[in-house]
Amino acid sequence: MFDCWLKRWDLVPDGKPIITPGSCLLPVRMGDVPAMLKIAVDAEEKFGNLLMTWWGGEGAARVFAHHGDGMLMERAMGRQSLMHMALNGQDDEASRIMCAALSRLHAPRPSPPPPLVPLSPWFQSLRLAADLHGGIYSLSLATAEALLADPQDVVVLHGDIHHDNVLDFGPRGWLAIDPKRVTGERGFDYANLICNPELPTATDPQRFHRQVEVVVDAARLERRRLLQWVLAFAGLSAAWFLEDNDHLAAQGQLQVAKLAASSLDA
Repeated sequence: MFDCWLKRWDLVPDGKPIITPGSCLLPVRMGDVPAMLKIAVDAEEKFGNLLMTWWGGEGAARVFAHHGDGMLMERAMGRQSLMHMALNGQDDEASRIMCAALSRLHAPRPSPPPPLVPLSPWFQSLRLAADLHGGIYSLSLATAEALLADPQDVVVLHGDIHHDNVLDFGPRGWLAIDPKRVTGERGFDYANLICNPELPTATDPQRFHRQVEVVVDAARLERRRLLQWVLAFAGLSAAWFLEDNDHLAAQGQLQVAKLAASSLDA
């Protein structure tokens, strides 16, 4: 799988392959430079590679070369982890780092972006869940539809920003990887910082309220608008977990949605 790309860019393997549902990655060296070779398998990853290239290393990992399904990008060699920070007394700092990375990603670029899809179709899973289950799913959907009908600050979104998709690149700072191909209101990206289902503390009310205030300040967002996006995003995330038959994770996201709804009613 990797041989033709190793030859194309004169690369030497430097670690074990990493296989995901949408892509195959291999740590390599380009001369003395550590890099990551990524081969996109599905359409979403292929478009993600185009977006990484378009960002030009500003807020995202720098792309050294891109051809067809293959992309060669700089490798994160720093030792810090945002997930570790968030779980070890530095949650505020981790959130501010991700907000700073998003601000750079959302900034205008001189050239037009690659083909993108609007945010609204992404919420189809929530529409189905609301029809089937009602309750908090319906509240999340109503909130999402209102936001989607009147978008503000529309940008090229990352689409999947979380603690493991912003990495420590040493002297280059904290940079994003693995984007989706979506455009919409910037508040959508910040909601995932609050909801991240991989974060064990995401359902902790004290953590929730604290990080809402941190993100509001760092991202210069209107508090109510962010809470609405959190409610919409958490419902969508729960609907996705339902589709994967992961009911425990879905319940966790519904807890986050309820925290957002309670804050909006307060």
